[in-house]
Amino acid sequence: MSDKKQKVGVIGYGWAATAHIDAINKTTNGLVTAVCSARPLDAATLGATHGSAMAVFQDLDRMLAEADVDIISITGYPDQHRDQTIAAAEAGKHVIIEKPLALTLEDTRAMRAAVAKAGVRSCVCFELRFISQFQTIRALLDEGLVGDLHYGEIDYYHGIGPWYGQYRWNTTKANGGSSLLSAGCHALDALLLCMGDDVVEVTSYATQSSHAIFQKYEYPTSTVTLLKFASGKVGKCASVIDCFQPYYFHTHLVGSEGSILDDKLYSNKLHLRDKKWTQLPLALADSGDVADHPYQAQFQAFFDALERGEEMPLTSLEQSAKTFEVLFAADRSIEIGKPVRVGER
Repeated sequence: MSDKKQKVGVIGYGWAATAHIDAINKTTNGLVTAVCSARPLDAATLGATHGSAMAVFQDLDRMLAEADVDIISITGYPDQHRDQTIAAAEAGKHVIIEKPLALTLEDTRAMRAAVAKAGVRSCVCFELRFISQFQTIRALLDEGLVGDLHYGEIDYYHGIGPWYGQYRWNTTKANGGSSLLSAGCHALDALLLCMGDDVVEVTSYATQSSHAIFQKYEYPTSTVTLLKFASGKVGKCASVIDCFQPYYFHTHLVGSEGSILDDKLYSNKLHLRDKKWTQLPLALADSGDVADHPYQAQFQAFFDALERGEEMPLTSLEQSAKTFEVLFAADRSIEIGKPVRVGER
């Protein structure tokens, strides 16, 4: 492994940005050297807070032209992701993009085209692909311990109210977009990780809590999506951001030889006779706090891939865009009230 650090410039300085900066600086070969924020920031304070000297900018074009960076990490408002990604790619910078990737199918495709044309690498923050829970589940599936999956459901339950930092902008359609875009995309992406991304059609329904806190939302806060796969599998993904309960990332996968339920396994191949679940030694996705998310593992994988001259494993823009193709079809199904083929405009 090279001793050369991958130098990163971060766009935005909010909750997600601070998690990105600390995670990047904890990798063996990444270092944040610049921050661009609409708010005036003090470079000395930033450096003292995060342990690395950083240049401060309030204009993206200036940062792209003047900062000594190899990578741009985009953590600002979702409605700015398209233009920022395209600008970074055209400047020859690799990109890390916080979810949601973009707010429309057209913007997602424009970002993919810009990254491909520039020949830069990309990493989308579906970091739960790197958490112990889904690393373990993928290994169990690859080992065949549950046989061939035919049904799966992964659901996102997390009440996003004024007690949660994202609520401030998340309630607007212009930046939150939809329940899936706002947060549930993590569950949808995890479902595709486990079941495959050959989704051909979705049917979605939406509703909303009557509680006053959630009336501020400009879009339905609870959705459920049924997925039809080309392989014949079926799945379900609920995104419920208007609940009062602990954070819960419900996971249930059913196969020809067994099932996985959250952190539990049942498998015929283990010759179990007591009909009890086997507890798996893994860390669950059980927190909405970005400080608890496995960004460091994801960014380490990205920097290592860059050193090898390879695409990001699991969460490149090209890979992650497949999840958003399904997501936009789901939101379209809610809008028109009927099933939608994936990829339709």
